Amino acid sequence: MPETVSRRPDARETLRLVLARLDDMKAENSVTIDLTGKSSIGDYMVVTSGRSQRHVGAVADHVIKDIQAAGVRGVRVEGMRQGDWVLIDAGDVIVHVFRPEVRAFYNLEKMWSGGRA
Repeated sequence: MPETVSRRPDARETLRLVLARLDDMKAENSVTIDLTGKSSIGDYMVVTSGRSQRHVGAVADHVIKDIQAAGVRGVRVEGMRQGDWVLIDAGDVIVHVFRPEVRAFYNLEKMWSGGRA
């Protein structure tokens, strides 16, 4: 059987890669929100924290490198320069890496879980 043309991982595999890297980088309080059937922006959203601006940037940088190495193309990134909140849009999986204070202010988990967070 011929190999597939695209070696792009599916949403669950991309999520697995992201969560593994977040764990390796000691990101804190990672939360996965299943968006399947709730939004067309993606299948999963991950919200996590870094301890400082430098840690947020390092976590985001490693996540980006891992998902690109896995074959995810067209990854879009916002906020790397500031390091308070980095948004990584990997298509099916969206990752938010925050400093704790910024995460508490925006409280994305509450917004996306319908107030249950």
